[in-house]
Amino acid sequence: MDDIPFHTAHWLNTDRPLTLEDFPSRVLAVEVFQMLCPGCVLNGLPQAQRLAQTFDEKDLAVIGLHSVFEHHQGNSRESLAAFLHEWRIPFPVAIDMQGEGPLPRTMGAWGLQGTPSLVLFDRTGRMRARHFGQVADMALGAQVMGLIGEGEAG
Repeated sequence: MDDIPFHTAHWLNTDRPLTLEDFPSRVLAVEVFQMLCPGCVLNGLPQAQRLAQTFDEKDLAVIGLHSVFEHHQGNSRESLAAFLHEWRIPFPVAIDMQGEGPLPRTMGAWGLQGTPSLVLFDRTGRMRARHFGQVADMALGAQVMGLIGEGEAG
């Protein structure tokens, strides 16, 4: 996994805390979002749901990472749990650990610019893409297919 830092405080929609190593031999899509971010709610999370519905779970895993860098009081764990239920987000969601500065720890370690962001890891656990903002479905689908195909060819 190339020692990619993944600093999480809590997990929702799963029985136990997960690590990046919990997704061996699968492409991993991580949707980084804030529940109070309009672009996340209107674009990022629906796209992550479409990815999870489109690709076989043996090839692609989708998880969320709630990274809060503003409006901390409105982004509690309880509020997030209610949000995930109301918006019917089925995949596991981690809460990014708060950093010493304004950025949460994983967001800062991954060099992300804000939310929504989508991060893709290949089947070996290497970070292969970071997208900030809206990504066209067709372009993202092609990129995911390419990563899935790399593992099949190897």
